[in-house]
Amino acid sequence: MDRRIAGLAVPALGALIAEPLFLIVDSAMIGHLGAAPLAGLAIASAILQTAVGLMVFLAYSTTPIVARRSGAGDRRGAVQAGIDGLWLALGIGAVLGVALWATSSPLVSAFGAAGDTSEHAATYLAISSAGLPAMLLVFAASGLLRGLQDTKTPLMVAGVGFTANALLNWLLIYGLGFGVAGAATGTVIAQWGMVAAYLVVIGRHSRQAGADFLPHRDGLRYAGRSGWWLFIRTAGLRGAVLATVAAAATHGTAATAGYQVVFTIFSTAAFALDALAIAAQALVGEALGARDADRARFIVRRILFWGLAFGVVLGLLLAAGSPLIGRVFTTDESVLAILPAALIVLGASMPLAGYVFMLDGILMGAGDARYLAWTSLVNVAVYLPALWLIMTIVPSGTGALVGLTAGFALVFMAARALTLGWRAHGGRWIVLGPVR
Repeated sequence: MDRRIAGLAVPALGALIAEPLFLIVDSAMIGHLGAAPLAGLAIASAILQTAVGLMVFLAYSTTPIVARRSGAGDRRGAVQAGIDGLWLALGIGAVLGVALWATSSPLVSAFGAAGDTSEHAATYLAISSAGLPAMLLVFAASGLLRGLQDTKTPLMVAGVGFTANALLNWLLIYGLGFGVAGAATGTVIAQWGMVAAYLVVIGRHSRQAGADFLPHRDGLRYAGRSGWWLFIRTAGLRGAVLATVAAAATHGTAATAGYQVVFTIFSTAAFALDALAIAAQALVGEALGARDADRARFIVRRILFWGLAFGVVLGLLLAAGSPLIGRVFTTDESVLAILPAALIVLGASMPLAGYVFMLDGILMGAGDARYLAWTSLVNVAVYLPALWLIMTIVPSGTGALVGLTAGFALVFMAARALTLGWRAHGGRWIVLGPVR
């Protein structure tokens, strides 16, 4: 089982880490343009990641459906479920992209940042809206392949996409002098290139399984029903993220830029941990589809062990690199001065994050979306008063950034650990068969 987990998780790690690496490349290149462009990226990326993150159900609902049907021996039904998810992603992405482009300036203004920061944020957000459908199609395509226990193809696609993004951004930001606009344009081009590669691979799976490349109404309805609950779950998580970014924005450019660096690092670590959670989704879904509850419980034990162990390793690496990591992103001394303490706190939270992410993957693999939705709302309701209290006690400087980091990475994650742990260590999440 450990070999199967590693065989899925290691390639998934490379694929998952590509998305935050896109943001890291943007952050590092824009950060050397000054604190205001970096702070603008913090606001724009918070809005963009909220829009995209709310749609992550396109992957998370597709993977367990495909895995269950594959485990039950229905290969054609498994591939068809993934194709239905692609069409759903395209429709949602087109509508959401237009809406985000039309409202980019008012959304940025709601954060109340300084004028130059808001200008950079609005530019980045408006251009990035053209890549929104591509981001959602990548979600759905990778969800299909993960359900088929193919995590190597997403790794290859992500690797090529990341390389193209880095080269395009360097050319457009520095070579042609487009600045923030160049970073957004390069990322959009790379994302659509990834979509083209996925469509070639999925077309081959469709022909081999005898599935239609047109959507089925029943499949769209089933994906939408499952995805609705995961949408609510993700809305709660993104609410916590937005509240934290808004709190940072009220404490000046340095705090906002510093939080951008901290949250970029957290997102990268979270995606790395999520590689194990993806293995849990695929393996748990397959076991439940094959009506093997004992194997599902064994997978849970091994996944939790590896999640905690990986969290410890990440935490130690962050703590050791805390004096140096900030210089990858910026040369602004006011930002560099407040980063090391916050990164040490972030490192201390990594074992807890590992436990939470594994539980999340287990329950997603089981299709327990309704429980995930309701507890997400409970968790954010606990976190918001705690965030207000933290920012009241430590309103500025290093203390403010450390407080923001501790609030999100420790308080919010602890609430999630309690609600998800209670469910996963019981038995109500176990429902056997090809459909939950």
